[in-house]
Formats: sequence, C-alpha cells, structure tokens
Amino acid sequence: MRSSILLLGACGLATNMAMATSTEKPHIIIIYTDDMGIGDLSCYNSGWVMTPNIDKLASQGLKFNHYYTSSPVSSPSRVGLTTGMFPTEWGINTFLNDRKSNTNCEQFDYLATSAPTIAKSLKEVGYSTAHIGKWHMGGGRDVDDAPQIPLYGFDEYVTTYEGPDPDPLITASNWIWSEQDSIQRWNRTAYFVDRTLDFLSRHKDAPCFVNLWPDDMHTPWIPEARYYKDKKSWVSKENFVAVLQEYDKQIGRLMEGLEMLGIRENTLVIFTSDNGAMPTFDEIRVGGRRGSKISLYEGGVNMPFIISWPRHIKAGETENETMVNAVDIFPSLCSITGAKQPKGYNYSGEDMSKALLGIKAQKRKKDMMWDFGRNRFFNKPPKKHHQSSHLAIRRGDFKLLINSDKTGLELYDIKKDPNETTNIADKYPKLCSELSEKVIDWYFAKRKVRKEIENHGG
Repeated sequence: MRSSILLLGACGLATNMAMATSTEKPHIIIIYTDDMGIGDLSCYNSGWVMTPNIDKLASQGLKFNHYYTSSPVSSPSRVGLTTGMFPTEWGINTFLNDRKSNTNCEQFDYLATSAPTIAKSLKEVGYSTAHIGKWHMGGGRDVDDAPQIPLYGFDEYVTTYEGPDPDPLITASNWIWSEQDSIQRWNRTAYFVDRTLDFLSRHKDAPCFVNLWPDDMHTPWIPEARYYKDKKSWVSKENFVAVLQEYDKQIGRLMEGLEMLGIRENTLVIFTSDNGAMPTFDEIRVGGRRGSKISLYEGGVNMPFIISWPRHIKAGETENETMVNAVDIFPSLCSITGAKQPKGYNYSGEDMSKALLGIKAQKRKKDMMWDFGRNRFFNKPPKKHHQSSHLAIRRGDFKLLINSDKTGLELYDIKKDPNETTNIADKYPKLCSELSEKVIDWYFAKRKVRKEIENHGG
C-alpha cells in the first residue's frame, strides 16, 4: 500500500509552510467518493467497519443525516452536482456508456458545454480550478468526440478512461483499469491525492477549487496484486474492507497535506458520495435502508455528507433537520464565495449555505425529484424489493415514487419510516395526486430537453 506523500520532497512544502497566504475566499475541495453507501463510514454506522480518518474529518466539521444525491448512478449524479440542475434537465439519465447504449437509454453522449458549472462561476471570482479523478460526464468507450474538460471551467485536469484525454499512467488499455496501468488499482486514490496536493501547492496563494473524484469505492475491490486473478474476491466483504481502509488512509493523508501547506484553516472540504452502494452486504452498507445504487429508494440516494471549514464551521456538530440535495451545492458555494450562477437557467437547487455553515437549519422550498430507470435498458438491483419505480419526488417528510404511466404508486413518511417499509399512499390521496402530477409532468417536459439544450448552443 502506498502511503508517502510523493510530492513533498519535490515541492518543498514542509519548508514553505510559513509562507502560505490566507485568502478571504476559501479553498474548496469536493471529495466525490464513488459508490459509497451511508453505512460505509463509522461516523454513520454501528461499527461494522472503521474509518478513523474520515471520522476525524467529521469531528472537525458538520455531518448531515439528510443529504441526497441527484441520481442513484454515476454520470447523472455528477451532472446534478456540477450544474445545480436535476440531470434529466440536461438529458443525462444513467451512466454514460457507448453510443448505442446511450441512445437506448434516451440520453446524450456527454454533458453540453453550454451547461452552467461550479468551476466556471468560481473562475469568474478568481479561483484556480482543477478536476482530478473520475469524470464520467462524457468520453470513453466509443464516444471519441466528447468535449475536453477545460471547456467546463477547469484550468487543469487528470482523469480516467471515463473521460476525454485520460491520464496514460492509469489507462494502459481501452478500459477503466488494467493490470498494466503504471499506477495500480490500489494506488489510484493515493495518486489522485498526490495530484491534488501538487495543484494546491502551486496555487495556494489564490483561492483554489478542486474536484477530487476518486474511483474508490467502486468495484472491483483489489487491495493488492495477488487479487487480480481472484475475480470472485472482487466483490467480497473482505476485499471491500481492505480497500476502504486504504481509502480512509488516503483521505487522512490529504488532510495532513493541507496542514503541511498551511491552508487547512481556510479550506472548505466537502466529503460525500455520488450514489448508493452495491453490493450492500444485506443492507449494512446503506445503513439498513431499502434500495441500493440504481434504485430510488433511500439506499440509492441518501448519502453520507460531511463539510469542514475550520475558520467558519463549528466542529463536531450533526445536522439532523435540513434536507440538502447535490443540486444545492452550486448555489450555496456561490453564496459563500460571492460567485454568481449564470442567468437564463431554471436551477433545481437552492442556497443552503446557512445550514452548510452550521449557522442555522433551513427548510427547503423546492421539491427534490429523481428520474431513473425509464425503460428496459436500465439496470436494476438484483432483488425485486429494492427495485423502485422510475420517478420519485420528496416534499418535506413525504417521498412519493411512481412510474410515468401512473403505476407503482408508493408514499412514505421518511421521518417516521426511513427504511420505506410501509406504503401510506391510501391515507393521503390528495397529496399523492398533487405530487404524482408534478413529477410526471416534469418528466415528460424534460424528455424534450434536446431542443432546449441546442438552443443554448450545447
């Protein structure tokens, strides 16, 4: 396992610690873990697996119990976070695949460059920007015309096969990973941490924004070379725990690196996941919730979320009232930094910065809506109990699931029934009618998204 900070000697960070210049605007790092369930962290679970470094990050900031991703699968989740809009608004509905599969799932091959992004807005107020890690918003497989990452607002980038211009050190073959990669599977997160610290060391005197989007905790779980040939172990609990321990170690190393650079106090770190876990090991990885990755039940969309900014956020608190969605991050960061979201878009998110900074709980004004699984080409969880209808909407404590043909109606009071065990749709016919109409109308309107995007020049 790789543990040293390889760049420290080259960059002389230790000797330059005193030279770090604090800025009024915080440095911002979004750690977007891949396929991590809310039960994967010991600061959320009952102790079946331990994550001391990520727990330490939580103890240094604020932990949310009601944070939601904008999709239960990779690509649309990343689009929602990036644009501040539900991913269906941009015609991305499931993981971006080859052209034929994308067409079958009624989605584009990549995110339009006309889309508003966090990076573009932060650049306008003086931020240096970098994307480091998995992209998965265009490129890879047979999609060879995906726009380059700088067109979305990034000064520098390092990415994988699931993006344009992948880093050759981690892309020896025409696939996501290979035994022949110069950076081995179990060292990828360490490599991304190295690149993140290197970028920050070169730009620390101005505010920086970094997407640190690792491949972990996505399968296959390969803790070391001897597991390459043991394919049965790639989804085993034993391998998962080993990979998680290494991942936790690297997050700790990142935070140590920020301290050594002298920028930890003024660095706002967000730690979360793109979507739920799979496999769930009998739901322990999703904290006992129903569903998983590729499901709109809570196990697929209710994510761990930690935010830390020592200069402004009180340490060791838990927010158990406010509901935050990934689409809220963009407007909230704009509020914190003084950046602006571009005009002319109907944003799905809202400014939740008061809650994110621990100032006070906020009651969201906008409904949360999801669209996943609209036809037979979409993947589903193996067990029927975890297979959801393809639309969902959350308003207050109530979450409704339904198909666009009005079948599969379910209503849950998430506050009282977080594991979605008791369908109470028959008790609230008026609410069901109102929520069903809204989410179905939204879905059919956004299926016509192509012309809207083309009109914006995407």
